[in-house]
Amino acid sequence: MTAPTVYYYFKNKEALFEAVVLETITMQGFSTTLSSECKKVKSKGPSSQIETFVRVYLSSFPSKLINTGLYLRRSTQLDPVGARTLLKELARVESLLERIIHDGIRSGEFRNTDPRMAAGCLLGMMNRFIFQRIHFKRNYRAIEAASYLSDFFLKAMKTSKER
Repeated sequence: MTAPTVYYYFKNKEALFEAVVLETITMQGFSTTLSSECKKVKSKGPSSQIETFVRVYLSSFPSKLINTGLYLRRSTQLDPVGARTLLKELARVESLLERIIHDGIRSGEFRNTDPRMAAGCLLGMMNRFIFQRIHFKRNYRAIEAASYLSDFFLKAMKTSKER
């Protein structure tokens, strides 16, 4: 492909880079799968949705999209386009988890707490496993890790009557 052809479709190198990043760094399929799987067990209650969310998150996180050469501008800083794209997708995932937790609080299945903080705690625990797998090639059994984290989180979310 010649330079004039490229510039016919893209204003400049930055526009080309942004198009590549937007096409490459996407978690839309992942967040759609999370949402779909959680909806399938919605009738079983928030605890089942949490268990499903954690299992799908740990077994299906799209680790191949974490191409550090593509989205890191410097060794410690995300490129703005990559950062915006990832933050938008991660916000969708976090919002789904917050809604599940909020529903559990509203139904009385979970103790009264800040759904956003609770979602952040659970995501932090799961992301540790993901980070270790992606960056340090440490493998774990997703089903075992999901079972442990779900159990841990659900015990923390019990109401005072259940403790």
